[in-house]
Amino acid sequence: MIRTVPAWLVLGAAALLLGAGKIQAQTPAHPLKIYISVDMEGVAGVVTADQLGPAGFEYERFRRFMTAEALAAIRGARAAGATEFVVSDSHGNGESLLVDLFPKDVQIVRAWPRHGGMMAGLDSSFAGAMFIGYHASTTNPNGVRAHTISSAHFARVALNGNAVTEGEFNAAYAGAAGVPVIFATGDDAAVREIRSRLGNIESVETKKSLGFHSAQTLTPDEACERIAAGAQAAVARVHDFKPYVLKTPVTLEVTFKNYTPAEILSYLRSVQRVDSHTIRFVGKDMAEIDDFMQFLDHYNPEMAP
Repeated sequence: MIRTVPAWLVLGAAALLLGAGKIQAQTPAHPLKIYISVDMEGVAGVVTADQLGPAGFEYERFRRFMTAEALAAIRGARAAGATEFVVSDSHGNGESLLVDLFPKDVQIVRAWPRHGGMMAGLDSSFAGAMFIGYHASTTNPNGVRAHTISSAHFARVALNGNAVTEGEFNAAYAGAAGVPVIFATGDDAAVREIRSRLGNIESVETKKSLGFHSAQTLTPDEACERIAAGAQAAVARVHDFKPYVLKTPVTLEVTFKNYTPAEILSYLRSVQRVDSHTIRFVGKDMAEIDDFMQFLDHYNPEMAP
């Protein structure tokens, strides 16, 4: 079947090849690597499971919009001098981004499980990290599809005593490698939350939350335009940002929605049961904390009450 190519896709591809609108590429003096972690709940227009997984009737359309937002970030970052990119497909099964639409010099991290989780492939050689399509935390009463790492299993995730978003968790992982987060996008609740912890990073609000499953949203084209401009602004002042570094060793607390996981995990000598639904684990650094979280998120022997 012959399909008409959407205008936003044509414009996005043209912009990547030729430069678009007011964004003019600069010749870099030296290599500048940018890491981009892409989630989906914070993408413009996303409000329910209809957009978020293969079973949803809008998923195929919205994985294109998710891809378009990642491409917009690349376009803007490249215009400000970024020369290398690694993009992490960090939503759902880790296979949502349309890899054939990316420039050939971009590398993409896909599927699970993987060391580093949503930041897999990041190391100290990167100048900055960007979060595209991020959402608020599970302890936030506002935000579209607000959760932390697992909407099905976790009611709270805390580092060194403070409940965190996925953005803050991933920023701490990047910070341990000396890499600052410079740009984030998502709904208004997500942006407020992450800026309250990371400070004055560049950001774009793709929509305003009206509830867990509702929002007043930008169109995909408008969101991409703003994301490209925001990414360019972030890279233009990349040296203004500081890594988000936690004191080590790092204490992780996870509160489960169900009772049984906390009980079973407490059988491990390295795990302390804090209350009926919460466990505590102390890791020497964020790499060890992240590996433990990957285990919690992906090892699932159907533990239910």
